[in-house]
Amino acid sequence: MTSTHTGITRRHCLTLSVAGVAAAGLGSGPATALETIRQGYQTNIWGMPTYYFLRSGQLEKLGIKFEEFAVPSGNLTMQQMVARQVDLGTYAGPSFIIGHARGGLVALAMIEQAGRSIRIMARKDLNITKVEQLKGLKIANQTGSSIGNIFVDTIAPAHGLKKGDYQEVRMNVNDMVAAMSAKTVDAMVNTEPYNAIAEADGIATTIMDYWNIDKLPVFMAATPEFVEKSPDTVVAYLKAWLAVRRDFKDNPDKVADVIYGFYTSKGYTMSRETFSKALATLDVDPSFPDLKPYMQEQAEILLKEKKIPAIPDWSKALRPDFMEKARTGA
Repeated sequence: MTSTHTGITRRHCLTLSVAGVAAAGLGSGPATALETIRQGYQTNIWGMPTYYFLRSGQLEKLGIKFEEFAVPSGNLTMQQMVARQVDLGTYAGPSFIIGHARGGLVALAMIEQAGRSIRIMARKDLNITKVEQLKGLKIANQTGSSIGNIFVDTIAPAHGLKKGDYQEVRMNVNDMVAAMSAKTVDAMVNTEPYNAIAEADGIATTIMDYWNIDKLPVFMAATPEFVEKSPDTVVAYLKAWLAVRRDFKDNPDKVADVIYGFYTSKGYTMSRETFSKALATLDVDPSFPDLKPYMQEQAEILLKEKKIPAIPDWSKALRPDFMEKARTGA
């Protein structure tokens, strides 16, 4: 399978022995080698904790091989998973609910909260300060993404904008800043680091971010077949995430250097200071808090908009038991 993201190819890491798994704290380890995982992630800031995770060395310590598949946004990873091209991937609640409806996808953990990283921005020359002022304008939106759905289904209606009151321009998040600069769109619904770049370059100003509307928990999801076939790998994988969590808490400069290197290698010219501001909008804390009330609310919105056929059975969709096993060493 070929990744839809240019410039990133899938990477196959060396496998370690099962004895290494036992040494890493998994008890006696499974009777056979752990499975190779196919990891999807988005190249906006939401996927960068996963990008760092894959380069942290923690998976190798636990004897896990991996291939990586990078795409512009999480809803594309979700689609890859529904097609069973990828085993694991990150995206927000609405995309996960749609993925569960279409392909039975299972949530294994909340990796981060990303509400501060999402902004509605308008071209600086338009002097727009309110969502209501977007009426009749061209708005760049990654149609089908969680942030796109939240804007169309929740934020725009709350500010008196119904479908048809503005022109939605379908676009990948990584193409929006160039479109704003060229004045082919008037506003954008975007994530970091693209928002910080647009602001630093004097292209756009912020109307609002999502934090007070939706803190946007970002899930690590898996296909049901992978969970059923490889439960030991799932637990080991989550143990690796718990180890990486310490880097985000205790060594943020190390994390920032690795992720900043990704963007500069792709030709982005933002300063280290601009990037640090973008990364700081994420609250990275791999865990599994009680998210059923939040997910129920999101599912009801999607059901009303006829984007899913029914409210999920949360006992099947949300699987905190694997994170608990990883956390307790079971």
